[in-house]
Amino acid sequence: MSSHISVLLDPILAQLLPAARVIDGTAGAGGHSAALLAGGAESLLAFDLDPTAITLATERLAPFGDRARVLHASYGDMREAAETHDWGDGVDAILLDLGVSSMQFDHGERGFSFRTEAPLDMRFDPTSTQPSAADLVNTLPVDELADVIYRYGEERESRRIARAIVKARPILTTTALAATIEKVMPRHGDPIHPATRTFQALRIAVNDELGTIERALPTALDLLRAGGHLAVISFHSLEDRIVKDAFKLAATDCICPPRMPVCVCGHDATVKLITRKPIVADEAEIAHNARSRSAKLRIVEKL
Repeated sequence: MSSHISVLLDPILAQLLPAARVIDGTAGAGGHSAALLAGGAESLLAFDLDPTAITLATERLAPFGDRARVLHASYGDMREAAETHDWGDGVDAILLDLGVSSMQFDHGERGFSFRTEAPLDMRFDPTSTQPSAADLVNTLPVDELADVIYRYGEERESRRIARAIVKARPILTTTALAATIEKVMPRHGDPIHPATRTFQALRIAVNDELGTIERALPTALDLLRAGGHLAVISFHSLEDRIVKDAFKLAATDCICPPRMPVCVCGHDATVKLITRKPIVADEAEIAHNARSRSAKLRIVEKL
């Protein structure tokens, strides 16, 4: 059984329950799902792309019998899955715990971490045919590679790093990539490894993480029944900005430019904001689970 600890569990249970139908779009090891079912959720669909997560979540949720179904699929496909399972008329609560899990970092062979030598993979679903991190590192032109590192890693030295990577090709392992970056980005006592942002950028690009979030949020909001709650946990500013902006738009009636004398957009709010500022972990949770330090939880209610 995984030792993965579910972040911000108490506020999630407080906001999503009671609920008849629940979707956990990012099952991981099944911690949030199990707690929701134990807390009274009548039935739950859990999604994940990671085959290891599917195995762990299936084991974790087995005691709940047919109240829980674990699907090897992206949360971006929740509409189709809901319809397949006769939930097309809506659900009562949806949870998305974004990004990479500590469980994936713990499995060094998956290529998410530079602390363990492994093939440069980083795909959430290693059985898929999508390009791996190694494909991007060894095939992208230097300008495109620099753009990926800057956009998704917010790395100021993206062009210097991209040039070093191209010069050092082929790069096939996590440690080789980290060493290449460290050569042109000395640490100078900085506790954060200079490859951290580049690894984040490659992982986000490989899995189209931001694009999936942007596409899935409108689907999730549409799928909710009136009074249902959507809760999203993000772990870095790129994710949180997308969630914040999507929730703000969905909670706003008129979106016409300020100079318009009358509303012509016809836009109506479909949700109300439950959290105008994100919920973050308290000191006790951070002491128990370091991963929770960067977690931000935003919640809306369907009107």
